Amino acid sequence: MHDAELPDPRVWPAADAATPIAQHLHTAALEAIDAATRNDAAVADAETTAIIERLVATEDGVGLAEALATAPSFAIARHLWRLVALVEQRDAQRATALRTTLAAIPVVFVAALDSRDGSVKLPGVLPDAPALAALLRDAGEFGGAQAFALAPALAGVDAIDVATLPGHIHRMTLAEQAVAAIAPVDIEPKPIIVDGGNECIHLRFIVAAVLTAPGTNPLRTSTISVWGIGFAQALARQLQTPRVSLLALPRPPQRLVTAVQAGRAIQREVSAQVFASNAIRKLRASVGEPTAIISAHRSADTREGGELRMSLSSAFAPREAEGFRCPIYAYESVQDVAAMLTGLLRDCRVDDVRVRAGVHADIDSITGAPLLFKETEAPSPSRLQ
Repeated sequence: MHDAELPDPRVWPAADAATPIAQHLHTAALEAIDAATRNDAAVADAETTAIIERLVATEDGVGLAEALATAPSFAIARHLWRLVALVEQRDAQRATALRTTLAAIPVVFVAALDSRDGSVKLPGVLPDAPALAALLRDAGEFGGAQAFALAPALAGVDAIDVATLPGHIHRMTLAEQAVAAIAPVDIEPKPIIVDGGNECIHLRFIVAAVLTAPGTNPLRTSTISVWGIGFAQALARQLQTPRVSLLALPRPPQRLVTAVQAGRAIQREVSAQVFASNAIRKLRASVGEPTAIISAHRSADTREGGELRMSLSSAFAPREAEGFRCPIYAYESVQDVAAMLTGLLRDCRVDDVRVRAGVHADIDSITGAPLLFKETEAPSPSRLQ
C-alpha cells in the first residue's frame, strides 16, 4: 500500500458568507480551538454553548443548521457539531423531575428487487412498533427503563437532523410540563424506494421516547448484543413485500445528533462493502486480482463540494473498472474516512491499494463521466491546485 496522505477536497464557505449569529459562533469556536490555556478554551466554549442554547430555546433550528453548514473550516465544523451534541445531552442532565429522553435507532436497509426492471415502494410505517419495543424492553435496553414508546415511522435523516433539534426538545419540554403519559413521537415517515438492479442501501431511524428519572442516562450502555438479531429479523418481517429482499442492520440507540452522525457513517460503510464485494468478485472471476486506487476529488454535486473515490480495476481489463463515490461530512476527518476504505479493502484481501496524492477534478475530460483512476493510467495525472 502506498501511504500518501490525502488532502481535504471539500470546499469551505468564505468566512463572511455566514449570517452575523453564525459568524459569532464560528469566531468563538475558533477562539476555543486556538486557546493557549484550558481556561481560555472553556471561556470561549461557554460563549459558544450559550449561543447554541439560545437558538435551541427560541426554536431557531434553521439558524442552528445554517451556522453548521457555513462553518469555514473542518476544525470549526467539528467543534460546533461536538458542542451541539453536548447541548442536547446537557438539556437532559439539567432535569430535576421525570423527563422524556429522545433517542434514535439507526437502521441501514440493504434492499434488492427480484428483477432489473421496475421499482417497489415500501411504506415508511411500521405495522407493529409495540412488538419491536417489547424486544427492547425484554433485553433491558434504555438502562432497563420500562416506560418508553417507539414511533411507528421510519424516519429519514431530515426528520431528526440539527434543523429539527430545537423543535424536538421543545415538544419534549411541553410533554413534561403536562406530565403526559409516555407516547410515541410524531415523526414523518420516509418510504423506501427499491429500484431494479444492484442492492440499494437506505438509512432510516426509529425514534424512541423514554421516560427518564433525574440523574439517569438511559443511553449510557446498550444491550444490542441481546436484541439486535431478533430486532433485525422482526423488522424485516414487518416490512416484507413481494419481489423485494430486505436485510435490516440496526445499531444502538443514541441521542439525535450522534445518531445522525453514526447512521450516515454506517450507511456509507455498508454501501462501500456492498460495492467492493460485488466488484472484487466480478474482477477476480474474470481477470484476477484487482488494483484499488483511492483519490480525493472536487465534486460540485455533493453537499461538501468534495469527496473520496475508490476505483477497482485490472491492467488486463481496464474497461471493467468499477468506482465508488464516498462522501465526507463536514465534521469528519478525511484521513478517518480514507482509513475506513483502506481497512475495508484489507478485509477483502486486496493487496494492491494505492492512494493518489492531490485533489483531482470531478469529471473526466475525455469521457464526461466522473473521474476514476485506473491501474493503467499515468502515475502523475494533472490535478487541481
